[in-house]
Amino acid sequence: MKNKKELRTWLNNFELDHPLVIAGPCSAETEKQVLEIAHQLKHTDATVLRAGIWKPRTRPGNFEGVGALGLKWLQKAKEETGMLITTEVANANHVDLALQHDVDILWIGARTTVSPFIVQEIAEALKGTDKPVLIKNPVNPDLSLWLGAVERFYTSGINNLGVIHRGFSAYEKTRYRNNPEWQLPIDLQNRFPDLPLILDPSHIAGRRDIIFDLCQTALDLNFDGLMVETHHDPDNAWSDAAQQITPSNLVTIMDDLKIRKETSAEADYKNKINTLRTQIDVIDHQLIEVLGKRMKVSEGIGELKKKNNVAVLQSKRWNEILGKMILEGEQHQLSEEFVLRMFKAIHQESINHQEKILKE
Repeated sequence: MKNKKELRTWLNNFELDHPLVIAGPCSAETEKQVLEIAHQLKHTDATVLRAGIWKPRTRPGNFEGVGALGLKWLQKAKEETGMLITTEVANANHVDLALQHDVDILWIGARTTVSPFIVQEIAEALKGTDKPVLIKNPVNPDLSLWLGAVERFYTSGINNLGVIHRGFSAYEKTRYRNNPEWQLPIDLQNRFPDLPLILDPSHIAGRRDIIFDLCQTALDLNFDGLMVETHHDPDNAWSDAAQQITPSNLVTIMDDLKIRKETSAEADYKNKINTLRTQIDVIDHQLIEVLGKRMKVSEGIGELKKKNNVAVLQSKRWNEILGKMILEGEQHQLSEEFVLRMFKAIHQESINHQEKILKE
């Protein structure tokens, strides 16, 4: 499937001079609401109107969507504004209803992507159609599962594909609703460079004040588009109110975003970027060497613990290390989040080395 140029054809057909913008409410609530938002979005950079019709919520008792009735509202919005329409489908019945109402683009939600059975069911239901399908990343950071969902659609003959990065659930609380884990979409992009990549900043942020920053990061990483939850009265939205913005906010965000060139032909740029990249390569090599030396020391500690029948995990010592490293990280402009993630990974590798010794 790698380097299949047809994956990008549907996106190129838009002939846009800016990234693709998909916008609209988290949920279709009423016909009036859908039409009002659509008419406001008609005067923005948004090309596609989105709205959730079926809303799988984490816990029951919350608003779970208006169902198939909302498809008629989307269809009417399309007729009145000329915008394309898109919604999430989670089973074959959803697909049939969406096709009956001429939905232009379908997306697969994070909770659906985790199930190969459901993904295959939807792929089978879409056989013979040319509708673009956008696949959100699974709830947890699993690149193989995400790629597997893409491949299931592709092998079912659906060539108009793309992916949506909406972040990943994490046990620990961070500034994000869902951690971006930018390396995963970058790895996916490296594997399938012609697979359109779209950011869903709303679900990553969980709040509207950091949506711009996420959008800018995505454009800096050469994402192809943005899916932004947009509502005419976001504070009173029936679902996910905190992460939705108004159409006028969307206009401001799009005006302020900077679209970077993928590269530059300027000789001065090439010389400087090559020099800086060489410096990065040298430092990365040094990092690997230092980490290797650290693990050797950990193995020495493991030998000592084995000899004295001492447990591998020393919680007090570990908490002391974290506290010191967070403070040191601040002095070098390293975020607490990054330091925690890095040292947790180092600590786990150290435990692995010591466990291996204790089992010998």
